[in-house]
Amino acid sequence: MSPSLDTLIIGAGTAGLAALREVRKHTDRYLIVNEGPWGTTCARVGCMPSKALIEAANAFHRRHTFEEFGLRGASALTADLPAVLQRVRALRDDLVAGALQATSGLGSAQISGRATLLGPQSVDIDGTAYATRSIIIATGSRPRVPEEWLAFGDRMLTTDTLFEQPSLGPRIAVIGMGPMGVEISQALARLGLQVAAFTTGHTLAGLGDPALNAELTALLKQDMVLHMGAEAQLREVPGGIEVASGSNRVVVDQVIAALGRVPNVEDLGLETLGVPLDRRGLPTVDPQTQQIGDLPVFLAGDANTHIPLLHEAADEGHIAGMNALATAPTRFRRRTLLSIVFADPNVAIVGPRMVDMDPHRTITGTASYATQGRARTAQRNHGRLCIYADRATGRLLGAELCAPDGEHLAHLLALAVQQQLTVHDLLGMPFYHPTLEEGLRTALRDAAHQLPHTRASDLAACAALDVPALE
Repeated sequence: MSPSLDTLIIGAGTAGLAALREVRKHTDRYLIVNEGPWGTTCARVGCMPSKALIEAANAFHRRHTFEEFGLRGASALTADLPAVLQRVRALRDDLVAGALQATSGLGSAQISGRATLLGPQSVDIDGTAYATRSIIIATGSRPRVPEEWLAFGDRMLTTDTLFEQPSLGPRIAVIGMGPMGVEISQALARLGLQVAAFTTGHTLAGLGDPALNAELTALLKQDMVLHMGAEAQLREVPGGIEVASGSNRVVVDQVIAALGRVPNVEDLGLETLGVPLDRRGLPTVDPQTQQIGDLPVFLAGDANTHIPLLHEAADEGHIAGMNALATAPTRFRRRTLLSIVFADPNVAIVGPRMVDMDPHRTITGTASYATQGRARTAQRNHGRLCIYADRATGRLLGAELCAPDGEHLAHLLALAVQQQLTVHDLLGMPFYHPTLEEGLRTALRDAAHQLPHTRASDLAACAALDVPALE
């Protein structure tokens, strides 16, 4: 048994690095161990390389607007897919190098290897046992792929392997239309590939609002073939892989599995903790402390499956790092839920979804971007915004949107929800003209019509001019 540690961190992704940052402030008696590549999922195979691909796709797609702007010659533009993917990898490698600096210089406190729990205060790393006062588990997750699909070899892709391809297609199927499936399928379609997308459900990108789902569905169908409501079945056929879903069939060259992620907890030894495990092999984790029961063990980031988003993983790593060294754990107030999908238009959810609210206590304010002035000038006049407020108090509860530059609106709305602002509070704020944010004012005014009137001296009561060019 090695000398006792104050804490041992398993996993060097976003949550693990956030925990490490806090631990190093208080002790040098720690160890961080990681199995597989270092450099975080986000930087290597997740949010950053996917956004590099999306930016290239959207830049190329803009050529369809050139004629309307009076710009000629767009038909001569082509997408060099190998060059696009090469740039994605080059940028990815630079970002990974930055992430690796977070663990550079740790010396013997950094180990590459497989960690297995021996109990709540003991960990085996490749045959050596380490005693520790606390353990932080931040082992992350991996793409989910049905085992039978692995028989298709390198034609079966995930986000872990997509960006390593020298080229793609020309026929691609994307199975699963959650956030990542929506982003990847639209980007590849806009780069000129023939994309067929499949989902068993009737909602896209995590949206709950039926009106927004209908809006997003119609927009995505302009870029690709979209099949919804039936499970996809795969089989080998002459010329490629056949994907069948209900009565729909398509033959493709490659398939991208975008079916969500699986926590990396197999063979971790969670059963040695002596607490109940669910059907996925996971213990119950307190989201405010990241603690497992009353044990000195903390489970943070994607591995706990709570909210698989980078900023949430960073928060959970911070919480775990603080509490792992504390005499008694602190219960942290979590931030307002914020989820953004970088489709075009952006999709975002702020706070709870509409389907998770009490319809009798909630009012909805909506705005369409079809005629919104600033959106029209940019030929981006598509999408919709929905805000949800408490019927009795007018306090903003959340929002869902599918709107141009929605990532910025989403941050503004998250701030308003977290600060418990009301519809009238927001209408009392300035809105500059002409901006896309004026669409939010339209939705707020729609909501205000369903609420008790505010004071006449309050500028929140300032009505719309009913002139599209001025709204």
